Amino acid sequence: MNAFKTVANNVATNWQKSRLQLSRVWALSLPYFKSEEKWRARLLLAACVGLNLGMVYMMVLLNDWNRVFYDALQNRNAEVFWKQLGVFAMLATCFIIVAVYRFYLTQLLEMRWRAWMTRDYLQRWLNGHVFYQLELQSKNGTDNPDQRIQEDVQQFTADTVGLSLGLLDATVTLLSFVGILWSLSGGFSFDVRGETYNIPGFMVWMALAYALAGSLIGHWIGRSMASLNFAQQRLEADFRHHLMRVREYSEAIALDRGGRVERLSLQERFAQVLDNFMRLLRVQKRYTWFNSGYGQAAVVFPMLVASPRYFSGAIQLGELMQISSAFGQVQESLSWFISNYSRLASWQATTLRLTSFQDQMLAIQVDEVAEPEAAPLSFTGATAVTHTGINALHTTPLTVSLPNGDVLLADTSLNAAAGDTVLIRGPSGCGKSTLLRVLAGIWPYVSSPTHDRHGEPITYGPVVLPERSVFMPQRPYFPEGMLRQALAYPDSAEHYTDEALKNALYDALLPHLADELDVAGHWTQQLSGGEQQRLALARVLLKRPRWVFADEATSALDEAGEKMLYEKLLTMVREEGGGLVSIAHRPSVATYHDTVWQFVPAPEGSTAKFVLATP
Repeated sequence: MNAFKTVANNVATNWQKSRLQLSRVWALSLPYFKSEEKWRARLLLAACVGLNLGMVYMMVLLNDWNRVFYDALQNRNAEVFWKQLGVFAMLATCFIIVAVYRFYLTQLLEMRWRAWMTRDYLQRWLNGHVFYQLELQSKNGTDNPDQRIQEDVQQFTADTVGLSLGLLDATVTLLSFVGILWSLSGGFSFDVRGETYNIPGFMVWMALAYALAGSLIGHWIGRSMASLNFAQQRLEADFRHHLMRVREYSEAIALDRGGRVERLSLQERFAQVLDNFMRLLRVQKRYTWFNSGYGQAAVVFPMLVASPRYFSGAIQLGELMQISSAFGQVQESLSWFISNYSRLASWQATTLRLTSFQDQMLAIQVDEVAEPEAAPLSFTGATAVTHTGINALHTTPLTVSLPNGDVLLADTSLNAAAGDTVLIRGPSGCGKSTLLRVLAGIWPYVSSPTHDRHGEPITYGPVVLPERSVFMPQRPYFPEGMLRQALAYPDSAEHYTDEALKNALYDALLPHLADELDVAGHWTQQLSGGEQQRLALARVLLKRPRWVFADEATSALDEAGEKMLYEKLLTMVREEGGGLVSIAHRPSVATYHDTVWQFVPAPEGSTAKFVLATP
């Protein structure tokens, strides 16, 4: 009884897992077939289904051909023999044509689906600041989004199309051949205590029993494949990610003589990859032992079962071969699960990774609303709002937290008017850069009141940014490619004339780059830290914003370079009628600012770590 309950519980658990897997697949698949490409997608799918049905029909014709051909051999009928060779040539030609176009259209469907999913995921991932906030929340399970978009999407579309069409093929094949096998196999008679019993369609029941036993044993052997495949994909992606980090920080690692440390770290990570792979390999080895034996036994099993009728003269050689062929088709159809067990396990892992990735993106609240140009408000991020009618910075009382829940600042309001130059100061690690991220609208851990002190709802968002604002990070980003595109980023280089691009480089004291606008390169690696910060200045001077928010924008420059940068920025924002907000540690930077926002430790008993002292 206990054994029966255990089996029943396992069946119920596996059924629930299967339903959950199918619901995930449905949720991932349906958007494509309801998208703007729905008619082309549905037409391709219908063509693939039709060609698969055509393949099954060809197999039915070949099964009947087997009977006629082998009967001709047994009866030494040369005329029928040569005629059937001609029939086979026609069947084979049709089979090849159907097989080629089935392959071509199936691959086309997979690629078009993958292209659509990739565009959709890129749009979601790069919408607002989702990609940045995912990195902040990477400990919650969203590791390596690049691998999920590049590899998992391809694997999911290929497996979903392949397994779905394969299951359809197996189902139609079973329905087509089970009747043939039933009519050919006859009955099986046996006596029990003088009573004669007859089992009709004996070969069908044998095929069912053979496939059922194989599926149960195969599932028991390979039940851990899905979790091991999931772990393998994650470990491989982590290893690749750290290899890329070594490339990205190659200079710093070389200067620190850190090659040995990185080598040991990478070897340790690869050891984890290898260890999980060996566990997966051992499971696959056991499964291959069983599956190979199962497949080989299936070749002779129908011959053994049907041979007594052949040797007794009840059937001819052609019927024996037809029975063997039909049994093989029925058994193979019933064994679809065991034949695709490894692929199903991989498919389950891939589906789970994509589902969790999609759920994490949906969970991030990036309230980005596209408004007409005439509208007074337009959202620019998680917390920031650009007000087209005000040339000033304003926030409601903000409570800023860290990802671990610690409160950095509580009930802090910030205000800066046109013409203000503000310096944010404080000890290292106090949260100065985090505050700038809040102003930019990319920091998700912010709360603020929804009503003002008079009880009126606040409709303009926690942070009101002046229009035409740009942010200068300490480590600027430059896309790989031509210098003109790196300079214009994120705008298109076509928006600016060569003269404007060159003037920006001259103003940023980068005259040696003025003739390299069409040179392609990896500018983050080719330029020194100081050159990168000057190129970032050239980008700002090119765009001529009204307000500039600079985070340690001169950390890699000497005093002369720092003086040049701030003089250029101050001249520009004054001409544009805006303001400047900076973060810096050097005392000399204070010369270029008339207001200081100082981070000071919060008094004892406060819920926050710091207080921002403002005039």
